Amino acid sequence: MREVKIIGAGLAGCEAAIQLAKREIKVKLYEMRPKKTTGAHTTGDCAEFVCSNSLGSSDVTNASGLLKKEMEILDGELIRIAKENSVPAGNALAIAREDFSKEVNERILNNPFIDIIREEITEIPEGNVIIASGPLTSGKLAESIQNFTKTEHLHFFDAIAPIVEIDSINFDKAFWGARYDKGDASYINCPMNKEEYENFYKILTTSPRIELHEADKDAKFFESCLPVEVLASRGVDTLRFGPMKPVGLVDKRTGIENYAVVQLRQDNSAKTLFNLVGFQTNLKWGAQKELVHSIPGLENANIVRYGVMHRNTFINSSVVLNPTFEAKERNGLFFAGQITGTEGYTESIAGGLLAGINMARRICGLEPLIFPKETMLGALSNYITDKAHLEHISKRDGSLRYLPPQPINSNWAIVSPIDLPKKDRKNKKLKTEILSKRAIEVMTEFSKNIES
Repeated sequence: MREVKIIGAGLAGCEAAIQLAKREIKVKLYEMRPKKTTGAHTTGDCAEFVCSNSLGSSDVTNASGLLKKEMEILDGELIRIAKENSVPAGNALAIAREDFSKEVNERILNNPFIDIIREEITEIPEGNVIIASGPLTSGKLAESIQNFTKTEHLHFFDAIAPIVEIDSINFDKAFWGARYDKGDASYINCPMNKEEYENFYKILTTSPRIELHEADKDAKFFESCLPVEVLASRGVDTLRFGPMKPVGLVDKRTGIENYAVVQLRQDNSAKTLFNLVGFQTNLKWGAQKELVHSIPGLENANIVRYGVMHRNTFINSSVVLNPTFEAKERNGLFFAGQITGTEGYTESIAGGLLAGINMARRICGLEPLIFPKETMLGALSNYITDKAHLEHISKRDGSLRYLPPQPINSNWAIVSPIDLPKKDRKNKKLKTEILSKRAIEVMTEFSKNIES
């Protein structure tokens, strides 16, 4: 039967649905929002960006940038829509959230091969199914998945940064600029001297946080999306070498390189809303207001969305999935997106693309494809479904045990290595250029065989 049920109309689910529809395969796309909310989403729209509005670097010598390029080679739809709805963000691809979701919605609603059904799915359906319910999978469906996988679900926490109105920013103190003047001056920068930073740091480290439920206290944070207060707890200068580093950001009005800098990135196409870069937080809202207002230039900032933290769920893909993203124990059942243990918007879209392609092949009587490890998408899908990197020799008895997996995003360490001459092995720029060129060539050749 040429019909697929997709659970979840997020980034992965929408990409998979459009890929299947392009191949004239009927799709029933299930989305529980807005009837049932997640605690992190604010709309019922398809493909809503929840946390940051950035998909990371566009440079193909960057791991995330290469993954975007590979999706273009594979005729990915959402990456094309993202580019059409981008906002200035230097060398990164950032999107106007509402415009992006609106266009994806229109693509879904106007596609004759896709029916979107607004209801919660509580059990894994029969037939051809792609589970793309994301890290905020509802409790009942999560229980059904857990029963199918016969493994414990794993959890980590993600957080969201506050958003403020540009008209409430004091540009007598804040200034436009890009680090080292690279690209357009598309970021708003709020500079701090030593005294201002120390006051900010005191508020941050002494403010009350929202209490976690008892069941959540053992869950971990994802390292690349730590709440700002957790980063601050690692030392007084941690933020100054992280999201608040002042290097390369000089206010041309003063010529001063400041002690610390808070950056804000455009969040909508109207250029009226800006989010605080790297300021994911779980502080109570009153404390967030005090903290934001302690930042020079944001003393009277109107906060239109406060930061929140939410629990994310993902499966142990090394036990459950093949590198094709098809379940080992059931043909025709695929998983895609962050529920597989990948992290990041770009990675979610890529997972939906891979699952959509392979589901189409399964329906057409072809074997699903394992993507080459020389490509970023292939490296990512192979890595999360391989137990080898979880192997751990116990120091006590020498036995082989498995470490619990942690979510991962695209990075060069997982790609098949190359053997460089000894003199070039420490040349990181050269290495990434060679790896990127190889990946693009391999993916271009590989893509020719996808439909055969």
